[in-house]
Amino acid sequence: MSAGCCGHEATFDGLSADYKRRLWLVIAINAAMFAVEMGAGALAGSQALQADALDFLADSATYGISLAVIGASIPVRAWAAFAKGVSLTLMGLWVFGSTAYHVLILGLPRAEIMGVIGILALAANVASVLLLMRYKDGDANVRSVWLCSRNDAIGNVAVMLAALGVWGTATKWPDLLVAAIMAGLFLWSSTQILRQSWREIATGETAAAAHRH
Repeated sequence: MSAGCCGHEATFDGLSADYKRRLWLVIAINAAMFAVEMGAGALAGSQALQADALDFLADSATYGISLAVIGASIPVRAWAAFAKGVSLTLMGLWVFGSTAYHVLILGLPRAEIMGVIGILALAANVASVLLLMRYKDGDANVRSVWLCSRNDAIGNVAVMLAALGVWGTATKWPDLLVAAIMAGLFLWSSTQILRQSWREIATGETAAAAHRH
């Protein structure tokens, strides 16, 4: 993963009609998959599916915010990315807590539903990643979009592995383990987003102070 554009090239800030069209497509894909996967997760009794559904929901919100602030000042875009990083952190902590709670509850997830929905969600995420691949580098706002898309693809591979684990072991532990790993991925990505956005906020404030003087 590269951290952004280097050298003397301007950092991509999302001001592209093509980028906006791609974001709208990805928003539609993620919103639809949130509804499908949350319902399937409840039906299957799968924490991993429900954790991945929350990732779809977070991504839909992330992309919507990203569209809203395209063309805004650097501080506005950076603060938007910072807010998304905070929300991703909270979601990761919620999944950790929910997974710990479900360790105490009996009930085996239905591996066949996990597997089928995992395949469908992976197809949706691969489409999203391919749509956004050429725009994976940029400011914190653009970067957060890419990281969320990548998380989805990784998460769905993990859900399918969890389904195989549940089927093979006849226990819920593979499902719970994958949910915990996904929560860790949320926290790791949120750390990257928060660091880059904070740097951009600090840089923007320094530039604004210098301009006033």
